Amino acid sequence: MNKAELIEAIASNSGLTKADSKRALDAFLKATSGALKKGERVALVGFGSFQVAKRAARKAISPQTKKVINIPAKKVVRFKAGNDLAGMVK
Repeated sequence: MNKAELIEAIASNSGLTKADSKRALDAFLKATSGALKKGERVALVGFGSFQVAKRAARKAISPQTKKVINIPAKKVVRFKAGNDLAGMVK
């Protein structure tokens, strides 16, 4: 499902227009991105939670050159599915 299909699904399930659904989705994405940028956790009960995790620096081997390369530490976004969502997917 891409963004346009998600907007269509939101509109059909909520009774909102596509324009209102797009604004609602954009507002959700902006609020979630802003919270994650601040290092906050975003939890949607039953659906799941998003949080920022630190990935440590590590060494890896380049498959092309077979040389050891250093991969720097960085922050990544992690998603953990909630019980309701995990149960639906099974």
